[in-house]
Amino acid sequence: MNKTFFITGVSSGFGRALSEAALAAGHTVIGTVRNEEARAAFVSLHPERAHAFVLDVTDFDAIPGVVAQAETSVGPVDVLVNNAGYGHEGIMEESPLAELRRQFDVNVFGAVAVMKAFLPAFRARRRGHIVNITSMGGHITLPGITYYAGSKFALEGISGALGKEIGQFGVHVTAVAPGSFRTDWAGRSMVRSERSIADYDALFNPIRATRAARSGKQPGDPVKAAQAILTLVGMDNPPAHLLLGSDALQLVRGRLAEFGEEISALEALTRSTDVSPEN
Repeated sequence: MNKTFFITGVSSGFGRALSEAALAAGHTVIGTVRNEEARAAFVSLHPERAHAFVLDVTDFDAIPGVVAQAETSVGPVDVLVNNAGYGHEGIMEESPLAELRRQFDVNVFGAVAVMKAFLPAFRARRRGHIVNITSMGGHITLPGITYYAGSKFALEGISGALGKEIGQFGVHVTAVAPGSFRTDWAGRSMVRSERSIADYDALFNPIRATRAARSGKQPGDPVKAAQAILTLVGMDNPPAHLLLGSDALQLVRGRLAEFGEEISALEALTRSTDVSPEN
């Protein structure tokens, strides 16, 4: 069955790949872009089924109006994909708080604001699917992406809890966590804090150099990721979580195994904090 998608951030990366795949499969796509030039370029992908609105997801007050206009002019949305986001790279001690606020404004607060704009209609129609693009960085931690990981852990948690709230209305929420893909995430889309503390050089300089060198050579194919997401939204009972990429699978599985070992090793200490049975 053909669906109507609302996808944030469709100018490049996952958003563009998913939009093109959805259009090729016969779906209708409403995308958000940052300027009129990008809007015209997106609409040109298909004269009838590609629609675009200029929207900065951090302009929280503008979001409800754009969502209402999209549903009025195009039709009811079946699938919301919160894709807009970017990566921040930097040692936490060196990275200004303003960069943390910006990271959460885009990756977390913007996504939540868009979800809140759609929830009344999804709930009233008793159907809908929210797909939040998170990251394997929302399950594992690596040095040098503390702000980014924090934002993706937050979106993972919000997605899981929201799914338990609105599942009763026939509305699904899936957090899709990609590994390393050949998008602009590690290239022009990444914000990098300046280095200032030499104590971190031995740890972080090789990480930064390796990430820059691997940009464009990652193992993940965005076109295949788009097809996987189309498969996901076609499911009658979609999962709450989906990993994309063999590296995400390996790293997240490894972290879950480590976490299980940590829990078991300290089980006695964990249990020691319960109120005594006699009390």
